Amino acid sequence: MPGRLSQPDLAALTPEQQRVADDVAAGPRGEVRGPVRMWLHSPELAARAQKLGEFLRWGTALAPRISELVILVTARHYDCDYIWFNHRPLALRHGIAVETVESIANRRQPVLPAPDEAAAYAFATEILQRHAVGDATLARARECFGERGVIEMGTIIGHYHSGAIALSLADISLPDGTERCLPR
Repeated sequence: MPGRLSQPDLAALTPEQQRVADDVAAGPRGEVRGPVRMWLHSPELAARAQKLGEFLRWGTALAPRISELVILVTARHYDCDYIWFNHRPLALRHGIAVETVESIANRRQPVLPAPDEAAAYAFATEILQRHAVGDATLARARECFGERGVIEMGTIIGHYHSGAIALSLADISLPDGTERCLPR
């Protein structure tokens, strides 16, 4: 029985995979790695998913601070070290407090004085834990982000869930060569 799935070898891609890889490398990511690399096993999936991911990272109505907070909550929920490793510095750079990041990493409720951060955290947590969001939480999220922002926030959660699944199918080291960065 073989082990985990291998990452596609970037030096031995099919022409269809290479077209997708070239498109990814020419975009804002600048390189092919992480879930996008795993999705290359299905080039059409990779092409479509990476375009959605590009929009969700750089094109939504949400402030990057909110997107990164939601991504961290999702990464922690799925114990996805790779996503956490890549997005922790982005969350900090975009203004998420170190204490908030550490609370999420350690599965503790963060203190979130900013109403938009509190709304985003509650929304993401409810979706991930209950697979639904309550009316009061939805109302707060709608007030902070509008209907477009709420839909985009939910889609960020779903997209990063998909990425966490793809990454869990392989043994992928973190970019620094380590295996884990989240407390277990």
